[in-house]
Formats: sequence, C-alpha cells, structure tokens
Amino acid sequence: MKTIRFGIYALVAFVVLSFGGVEAWGQAALEIGAGCLFFVWGVEALRRRRLEIRWHWLYLPLLGIGVVALAQILFGISVYPYLTKVELLKWGAYVLLLFLTIESFRTEEHFQELVWFFLGLGFVVSLFAIVQHFTFNGKLYWLVALPGGGAPFGPFVNSNHFAGFVELIAPLGLALLLFRARRTEQVPMLVLFTVVLVGALVLSGSRGGIIGLALEIVLLAILSRTHQVGRKQLLGAAGIALLAGAFALWLGVSTAVQHFEKLAHGGIAQELRVSIYKDTWRTFLDRPWMGTGLGTLVTAYPRYASFYDGRVVDHAHNDYLELLADTGVIGGLCGLTFIGLLLWSGLKGLQAASVRCERAIRAGSLVACAGLLVHSLVDFNLHIPSNALIFLLLAGVATVERAELREKVERFRRLREKAAAEGINNGGLPDQNDKETRTPELAPR
Repeated sequence: MKTIRFGIYALVAFVVLSFGGVEAWGQAALEIGAGCLFFVWGVEALRRRRLEIRWHWLYLPLLGIGVVALAQILFGISVYPYLTKVELLKWGAYVLLLFLTIESFRTEEHFQELVWFFLGLGFVVSLFAIVQHFTFNGKLYWLVALPGGGAPFGPFVNSNHFAGFVELIAPLGLALLLFRARRTEQVPMLVLFTVVLVGALVLSGSRGGIIGLALEIVLLAILSRTHQVGRKQLLGAAGIALLAGAFALWLGVSTAVQHFEKLAHGGIAQELRVSIYKDTWRTFLDRPWMGTGLGTLVTAYPRYASFYDGRVVDHAHNDYLELLADTGVIGGLCGLTFIGLLLWSGLKGLQAASVRCERAIRAGSLVACAGLLVHSLVDFNLHIPSNALIFLLLAGVATVERAELREKVERFRRLREKAAAEGINNGGLPDQNDKETRTPELAPR
C-alpha cells in the first residue's frame, strides 16, 4: 500500500499549497485524486485476492450527514441543489481519503511516517509564510493577485486559516517531545519545527489560532501528567514555548497585538460577526429539521440578513451554527455524535496505548482535533479543504485500532484453540517447549 500512502501525502501537500484548496480547480483535483487512489486500492485488493476492510465508528456520523445531503437533493429540500451536490462531492473525497488512510496505515512505522510528513509540511509552509510576510507585494506567491479585503498568510487567503493549519500540526511535534517518543538525534529537528510553527502562528495575528494553540498546550500538559510524563519533559516543553515566544518577538508581534486590541475595543468586525451568528440562528429556526441544504448558506443567508456592509456572507464564522443551518437538527446530531465518538474513542485508545510513540501520536492527533474544534466556534476552518482533510485524517489516527495488536490477539486466540483441540501434553496443557503452540506475549495494555 506504499503507493496509496505516497498518493495521500501528495494530495495533502497539493491542497495545502493550492491556497488551502478553496478554488474550484483545487477541489476538483482533490476529488479526482481521491477517486484515482481508491481505484488503485481496489486493483491492489483484487491482485492480492484479499479484501479486509477495517470498520471505523467515525464513518457512521459522516455517512449520516451524507444521507441528509442526498435527501435534501432528491426531495427538493435544498434551496440550491447544485451547491449541495458540490459540497457532498467535496466531503465524499475527504471521507474516501480517511478510509484509504485507515486501510493503508497499519503499523507504528506507518503512523510515524505520517506524523513526520505533517511536521515537515508544516515547517516548510510556515517558513514560506514568514518569508512572504516580510517580502509581501500584495500577491500570494508574489504572483497571484488577491480579491479585495483579503488578509493572506502563507499560501492561505486568510490568516485564520493558516492558524488553523498550524493548530493541526504543532501538537504532533509537542507530543513527540513531551512523551519522549523520539530518538536523541531527532530532538533538535523537532524543536526547530515546533518553534517555527508557533512563531509563524503568532506572527499571523489570528486571535482564535493563538487561543486555540494555548489550549492545546494546556491539554497536552494535562494528558502528559496523566500518563506519568516526568517534570523534566514538562520543563523542556515550557522551554520550547519560551523559545517560540522569543522567536515570535524577534519576528515582530505588532499584528497580533493590534488584533487583540481591536477585539477589546469592539469594532465593526465584531458587530458584524455577532449579527451573522444571530441571522444564521434565524435561518436554522426557519428550517429546523433538515436545514436549507448542505453548503447553501451563501444562498439562504441574504433572506435573513439584518446587517449589510456590501460584502457577501458565504460562511457563518461558526462551523456549528452553519452545520445546523445547512442540515438542521438531524445533521447537528450527526456532528455531535462525531465529536462524542472522537473524544471517547480517542481517550480510550490513548489509555490502551502501550508504547511511547503510539501514545504520543494519539495524544497529539486528539489534541490537534480538539484545538480546531474550539477554533471552529469563531471561524470556518472546517470549510477550508486542506484543514478539513487534515482534521479528518488526524481524527482517524487518534481513534484507529492498531492492526498489529489486533493481529496478535487473533493469533493468540487461534493458538489457544489449537492447543485445546490437539495438545494434551503435560496433563491436558500444551507443551511449553512446542514453538507451534507457545502463546505469544502481548504488549501490556
């Protein structure tokens, strides 16, 4: 499945670098790429004459939202069926890539490879964002003109979306350091990656991103203490945070300070945000059960708008309110179920993890998802293809059952059954010197 894994890496890198995948051509490439990888997976399964699909409980709420969207299209509930079809195709590509990730990443080495890919991508994107910030000429990549009113950072049209991207990546590096799931020679690289990521986020001036990252650091500290990580590691993490702060100060944090001052004094942006929240809630109340249609807020909102400043409102700046307006109570329950399963299964898997590396990867992935979910209260990162895709992949990593452990348990069960049926040595017990019936030692859970 190496081809599938490298294909997933290529698609993730492409969608991040293509402005977060917000353009139609970027979304089309993502959907076509996901379909091609699924075809390759199917051909590989047929070639091996073995099809073993690993069920994952996160599929259930995601399929539920898909069923709601299909019903909105088929029964004429959506106020703009074309937009609902577009959104359904996009989320179908995300779920397809989540499925391929769960099927293709099966060993501890695979998941380590995935984490290091995310860290390397985050470092490159953050470094580019810093360089572009200080040499900005009003164009992305110094070539692509921006629409009016944009606040770009890195390859993203909006600095808040860059912040959401960093919130998904930074906890992975912090977790590897905190849980000591790295070799000694890897520590300088991990520190460098983490410091550059955090410094770039602070430089972006995203309020939600900075608050979300602070929450992630607190959550990682709590989880590390729960899993008996020593004070030395916590002090080391605090040192990294100070180093990242010093790096941000050296870069200059005037942008972030200005954003926080604007929030404190309550300007027009804050009034507009509150107005959008109220109007989106009114949209939901008008169609409470099935909503206006997945991805149709941009069409439905003008009817309920109470504040107009000449700009198009395409998202509610709150992913939860937008989900309710788009899909109603049924879609909202599916979203709530997803979050509940993510937290329950993630914490359960973290508790059962017996190896430092697995514990670190699970903790970092779960905390990254939690940080973005908090940020989604004040933004729409889950409507940015790159961030939504990485969020789903990390949700899968945080909650997936380890195939290696499951295979050991199955082998152990088969050997016991064989011993019970055939071995009557030593008073009815299998011969302990027989390699065929000796039970393997399982890692402590």
